[in-house]
Amino acid sequence: MAAPGVIAPSGLGSLIALLRDEGYRVVGPTVRDGVVVHDDLAGVDDLPVGWQDRQGPGTYRLERRDDEALFATAVGPHGPKRELFPPRQHLWEAVSDGDAVFHVVEPPAPDERIAFLGVRPCELAAIGVQDRVLLDGLAADRVYAAHREQVLLIAAECHQPAGTCFCASMGTGPGVVDNDGSVPVARADLAITELLEGEHRLLLRAGSEEGSRLLDAIDHRAATAEDHAARDASLAAATEQMGRHLDVEDVHDLLMGNLSHPRWDEVASRCLACTNCTMVCPTCFCTNVEDTTDLSGERASRDRRWDSCFTIEFSHAGPTSVRTSTRARYRQWLTHKLATWIDQFDTSGCVGCGRCITWCPVGIDLTEEVAAIRASDGRKSTS
Repeated sequence: MAAPGVIAPSGLGSLIALLRDEGYRVVGPTVRDGVVVHDDLAGVDDLPVGWQDRQGPGTYRLERRDDEALFATAVGPHGPKRELFPPRQHLWEAVSDGDAVFHVVEPPAPDERIAFLGVRPCELAAIGVQDRVLLDGLAADRVYAAHREQVLLIAAECHQPAGTCFCASMGTGPGVVDNDGSVPVARADLAITELLEGEHRLLLRAGSEEGSRLLDAIDHRAATAEDHAARDASLAAATEQMGRHLDVEDVHDLLMGNLSHPRWDEVASRCLACTNCTMVCPTCFCTNVEDTTDLSGERASRDRRWDSCFTIEFSHAGPTSVRTSTRARYRQWLTHKLATWIDQFDTSGCVGCGRCITWCPVGIDLTEEVAAIRASDGRKSTS
């Protein structure tokens, strides 16, 4: 494995060029329509250079900085999930040969090689969670497996967390963490730490043989003890600046022991059931299947699209939905994310990215909801 190295910010352009020359589509954070999204990168200038975000419950704003930081924004509404588990997935098409015999045609497996650049540690954890759900379960999801196969992950550790971030609470950041079994984390081929104190530079650490090869292929100097100390200081400061905290001690039993708590009614009075929280969540995997036929009856197709447990039709069983109230649907989402997900997959479904807080139009904060239930724990009054 290559020893850690240091490059100037402009040196990242050499890495992007190398990846593109080797046939990778490079995808990473870029500014579009006043927000940081994941999109194709042709060079360093496509990154959110000199920008930072201000996030709070139901609020998001980009602001200019007084430096040329490349990775001073936290996560936006997009992440790697949009590429690995697309919002709409074509599954198959059945075509008649004219004699009432239908032939099923599946789309070819994607052969695109994608290098995700600037993946945040919480997103590595989210990919690890989705790997456990969609790859390592009883049956691997064919679409996810095909997209996941040829992926290169280049992480960027966080030095400027947003006001809604709480990855430190979940053990998923702000630095790249090892997969020790407590949190499933996708391995980063390369990890970047942006150091702004003194000389503006990037510390690169290889996490795989492919990452080691890429590091060796670009000009860099050896990392010094001062560089590593600067990284430690940067991550410590980011942890101190974390915008939110979630007390995860006994959270499974806390929520499952308070299914009739009055807080569910209170939050339901504010929740719009708009599905924003599930659409931006990097681990949610709920889908709906749509079948369509043409007017001639000679062609039929099946597509899968993202769905949400907040829609009333999602839990439709028999004559009606089994969760007819917003209260029931919000409770299902939060208890699944933080409690029964652990029962199913031996891990939390939350990585502390804070997206659900930022992109909730009425600013519902799940850390606040859990704290409110903990403050008036119904189990204590009945014990």
